[in-house]
Amino acid sequence: MDAKGFFEGLPWWVKWVVIPVVALALFGGLIASVIGFLVGVLFKVLLFVLIVGAVIFLVRKFTSASSSSRGDW
Repeated sequence: MDAKGFFEGLPWWVKWVVIPVVALALFGGLIASVIGFLVGVLFKVLLFVLIVGAVIFLVRKFTSASSSSRGDW
């Protein structure tokens, strides 16, 4: 028996309401933990990019300022 034949005789509300609610009840914690993990990783990646960008900006700013001030001596 294939899945199409299995769901064919069921009313629409079982296919579109009951089955998703049961799936969320059973796997909701797993789905929430996976989404939380992905959001945490995305936040850490963005924070890493921000910090590396700030360090590069500061290094370039101070090295260009120090090299231009050496020319005054």
